[in-house]
Amino acid sequence: MKVTQRERIRSFGEILQQLLRINSLSVEYRTGEATAKAVQNVYIDLKRGETLGLVGESGSGKSTLGLAVMGLIRPPGYITSGSITFDNTELLTLKTRQLREIRGKKVAMIFQDPMTSLNPVKKIGDHFVEYIRAHDNGVSVQDARSTAKTVLVDLGIPDSRIDDYPHQFSGGMRQRVMIGLALALNPSLIIADEPTTALDVIVEAQILKQLAELKSKYSLSLILITHNMGIVAEMADRVAVMYAGRLAEVAPAIEIFESPKHPYTQALLESIPNILTSDRTLKTVPGSPPDLTDLPAGCPFHPRCRYAFDRCRNEVPQPIVTGNDSEAECFLLEGAKARHS
Repeated sequence: MKVTQRERIRSFGEILQQLLRINSLSVEYRTGEATAKAVQNVYIDLKRGETLGLVGESGSGKSTLGLAVMGLIRPPGYITSGSITFDNTELLTLKTRQLREIRGKKVAMIFQDPMTSLNPVKKIGDHFVEYIRAHDNGVSVQDARSTAKTVLVDLGIPDSRIDDYPHQFSGGMRQRVMIGLALALNPSLIIADEPTTALDVIVEAQILKQLAELKSKYSLSLILITHNMGIVAEMADRVAVMYAGRLAEVAPAIEIFESPKHPYTQALLESIPNILTSDRTLKTVPGSPPDLTDLPAGCPFHPRCRYAFDRCRNEVPQPIVTGNDSEAECFLLEGAKARHS
């Protein structure tokens, strides 16, 4: 029987190098009237020390994927199929208590808006103490505060501000606090969901620089969820492009920017303003993302795709291997090797 890329026998070295494997994952949100297919048949591998940029328009399923890894999908959301393996442990079969041993300690998440995550009537130090002791009640309050001070200093915040309230910090400093909370238990993987949303470009650059430095200092793996391709170009080792809950393309970052294979990836890159060209016309991706409760037949991108033909309107493309560690879902690539035979 022919062995495809996903089914190949991996070497012991590959197994040791791999930190996270998402295999054929699907997530739905169900209401009384409709079902939204937020994530469909997603495969992602993440190596130790690697940064994966997860990009796509709003509603593409990026945040849902991050929440699924964290075990935070709640009704009306349901994981309907697939597996999530972290450090050789299958997360989807764990009980709540077992998952708490991983969430926070080994996998942490930085959420989009710090003001909706930080309690406005609780001091910053109390946030750290509560977070650390919730996962390890053997840690004393003094030791938790000491850890908080160390992390805050690493993030450029004086430890003297540990007893300030969230409203006393700027937006950029509140986001640093959120990053500090994620780092407090020294996890192996951080999922950063739009970590620079609503920040000006100068503060954004500072946050990204600190994330890169902390990633190296703490030996982190990072999943960076964003719609900003500039951030991805600066930070990511590999890029996963999502559209309508599916992975349109996955490839090393340099390949995505130099030779994108999927028409959606090409359209996203073309929509980035380029001050170096004489053409000052702003390009856009025509149309809008589809309603996840009423997806079009065939390829979900075909209503917006300039290359669409009849087959695209009737069949859903399967992932096709386009190179080393690269895949895309598009019928135009059928000269490459199909992953599923």
